Amino acid sequence: MRGGDEAKTESKNRIEAILFMSAKALGISEIASATGIASTGYIKELVDDLINDYKSRGGALELTQLGSKYMLNIKEHYADMFKGMATKPDVSKGALRILAYISKNEPIIQSGIVKSFGSSTYLHIKELLEKDFIDAVRVGRTKRIKTTQKFREYFNLH
Repeated sequence: MRGGDEAKTESKNRIEAILFMSAKALGISEIASATGIASTGYIKELVDDLINDYKSRGGALELTQLGSKYMLNIKEHYADMFKGMATKPDVSKGALRILAYISKNEPIIQSGIVKSFGSSTYLHIKELLEKDFIDAVRVGRTKRIKTTQKFREYFNLH
């Protein structure tokens, strides 16, 4: 049964690698697609094994479940210690102001934001869309805007 253990270890290593490389939480089907492992049931079993592996290691990393998705993180204790070292995408102050307004009032119509903040809002919304902090869906002549999963992960709002 040695070959089976090696295959299982290789599959777990693939899952671990994709979770390490991903900047966002991944669902079982995304992990399956990225690793080339077809069985989502097998992926779920391996992810559960990895969660237990990380718990038993006692290291600085943990595999966490966020709803139906999974993410490899630094344990909170270590994240707090080294907060200043993490690099995050730069977002302009104006875009952050618009993002805060969107998150408080979502889903919100773009024309309403422009009414409140002026025409420079279009540039800030474009920036937030490019950085994947918001989604915009066309509704008539305007757009309905809401925050994304990346926004929640970035600001630790799980």
